[in-house]
Amino acid sequence: MLVSEVMLQQTQATRVIEPWRRFMASLPTPSACAASPRSAVIALWGGLGYNRRAGYLHDAARVILDEFDGFVPSDPDALRRLPGVGAYTANAVASFAFGVGVGVLDTNVGRILARALVNRPLARSEAQRLADELVRGRDSAVHNQAMLDLGAQFCTAKPRCPTCPMASRCAWRAVGGPDPAQYSAAVSVRQSAFVGSDRQCRGRIIAVLRDGPSNLDALLVRIAEPRDRVERLLAALVEDGLVEHGAHAVHLVGDTREPVG
Repeated sequence: MLVSEVMLQQTQATRVIEPWRRFMASLPTPSACAASPRSAVIALWGGLGYNRRAGYLHDAARVILDEFDGFVPSDPDALRRLPGVGAYTANAVASFAFGVGVGVLDTNVGRILARALVNRPLARSEAQRLADELVRGRDSAVHNQAMLDLGAQFCTAKPRCPTCPMASRCAWRAVGGPDPAQYSAAVSVRQSAFVGSDRQCRGRIIAVLRDGPSNLDALLVRIAEPRDRVERLLAALVEDGLVEHGAHAVHLVGDTREPVG
């Protein structure tokens, strides 16, 4: 559950299924993940993007081993001590894996709360309080999954009110007015274009280095981007703990193979 939730951060579920299966088949436990070279964890992340999450998950596995005897904690506060785990991921793992009575709050749930419950924008703390209150007395995993599905299928950015099962009880539909979800907590805004972005170029660098270490000139040929841009992004990847840039080669952290090219 922890692996899937980290993979699902900013990534559609359909893209996560196969990488999750591949990852779990290779690294089924925190101890297996912690013992694996970082380069192997990054390699298993192929196709997901936002490769920094692979580093976070590798670090989280080590914390689980060192501080929690190798077992993923069930308490949301303890889960938030893991690298790369924020409030949503902590609550999702606590609810879906352990049945803890906490509400999950993502952009889908945020829209429902702002529209159906109160018909006004919500601050994050108030939105989380409402999400928690709705869970009380219910099976948290079933309730939270229903909220996520409702937001994903009906209470979308462009809401499908005529077919929504909450339409008759929705405060916004009853009263009207501007869409309260637009500026509400947890409701994400459209990301900048991916094509041509630094995110895309970082992903291409990681994809090349998955094949093995490379000298900088060979990497530049394969990336086909200006040297200054590649060097700037390499520096950021080094700072993120994903890449090492030595005197003779660039490689994923923990990759001991000989350079290619």
